[in-house]
Amino acid sequence: MSNSRTAGSASSKILWRIAAITTMGSLGFGYDTGVISGALPFMSLDASQGGLGLTPVSEGLVASSLIFGGAVGALFAGQLSDRYGRLGVLKALALLFALGALGTALAPDMWSMVVTRFILGIAVGGASSTVPVLIAELAAPKHRGRLVCQSELMIVSGQCLAYIASAGLAHLFDSPTIWRYMLAIALIPAALLYVGMHFVPTSPRWLVSKGRVAEAKTVLAGIRDTQREADRELKEIISQCKVEQRHSSVLATLNEPWLLKLLAIGIGLGFVIQFTGVNAFMYYTPMILKETGMGINAALIATIGNGVISVIATLIGMWVINRMGRRSMLLLGLTVVVLAQIFLGVVLNFMPHSLVQSYLALSGVLVFLFFMQMCIGPVYWLLMSELFPTHARGLMNGISVSVFWIFNAIVAFVFPVLLSVMGGMTFFLFAVVNIGSIVFCTLWLPETKGLTLEEIEQQMKQRFNGRKWRAADAQAY
Repeated sequence: MSNSRTAGSASSKILWRIAAITTMGSLGFGYDTGVISGALPFMSLDASQGGLGLTPVSEGLVASSLIFGGAVGALFAGQLSDRYGRLGVLKALALLFALGALGTALAPDMWSMVVTRFILGIAVGGASSTVPVLIAELAAPKHRGRLVCQSELMIVSGQCLAYIASAGLAHLFDSPTIWRYMLAIALIPAALLYVGMHFVPTSPRWLVSKGRVAEAKTVLAGIRDTQREADRELKEIISQCKVEQRHSSVLATLNEPWLLKLLAIGIGLGFVIQFTGVNAFMYYTPMILKETGMGINAALIATIGNGVISVIATLIGMWVINRMGRRSMLLLGLTVVVLAQIFLGVVLNFMPHSLVQSYLALSGVLVFLFFMQMCIGPVYWLLMSELFPTHARGLMNGISVSVFWIFNAIVAFVFPVLLSVMGGMTFFLFAVVNIGSIVFCTLWLPETKGLTLEEIEQQMKQRFNGRKWRAADAQAY
């Protein structure tokens, strides 16, 4: 018994170390998406003052180039990781992270900035689709929820660090070129990711798919509590891999109705996440609070509060997720999000400008973000790593996350326009959309808590091929 506990403790430590290393990509993802809000005011200065002379249009190009790069990176990284392995792709993405970070820090003009931000976006998008998949394929079911959610924790931590670093550097150094140092900090997680990936084992599921069973057995033995557990899981993986190898190609499998339904759910979840308006809240909180008459400095400080709340909420979500289940958490989060958006709509539309209105609006934003980052954000990345079968996981995850980034771009573009035209009524519109999201998740979203990836695949296949899956079916695999 003592030896079993010792082995379990050792394997858990190894898995947490692996997650800490791989989520350096997620930390870079968060930092690179968050830092632009602090850098843009300095970049918009005239070139003679140390900036790039950005106009409102070119500001939009610079900000959105990373998002469009993210869509491209997610799509192609998924396919490449199926072919060449998750580790190799993440090493290449780490180099792209470094190249993009260095390029943005040294960019001499607007077009150079757009190109290097696009390159950085490819790395960010690629990491967003590959990191959760690698962690999920290495983790045991009992650890998978928390370990994959560490990716979301590192994303919001990166955003929080970006807000703090931007504010701190701007306060400490009275230099118009300080934006270059803000952007250069992104080199740190890139370097840590590249070095760390040399100490992470290869996905055993990918190894089996390439016929390297002995290597997969060695990997599983090192990351499972007992040899018996490792052998049982290897048997499941081999059995499932034999079924998958009957398909002539990955693209051919997408002609199967159950896989198309799964892909539709993956894309639908991307819509659910982005059309909560979360990135609009993260990007435009100062604009929302200015609508209430709050000063710009106070509004900027409140943006740092967004980052802190997001980190705390994600930590709580990591603790709760294996207790509540994925589906229950998502539905709870969406319900509170709808209520918070209705509350914000009422406050902004029917209250006079005052300090009370400002604080009520801020409280509505913080409640929204708390439940978004505790219940919705972590569940999305976890489901993206769980729902799809091994042989097509990279491709289907890549397509879903790529569309997720496109939805991100749409919301980021549309939200300020809606806010200027509709004012506080914008939040009622988002509430209606999110009621639709609740209906979608209630009808279509399966529960994956406590199942191995192979059991999840069997459940999805049987459910969407018309035969209802029963929990007892898992015992047959």
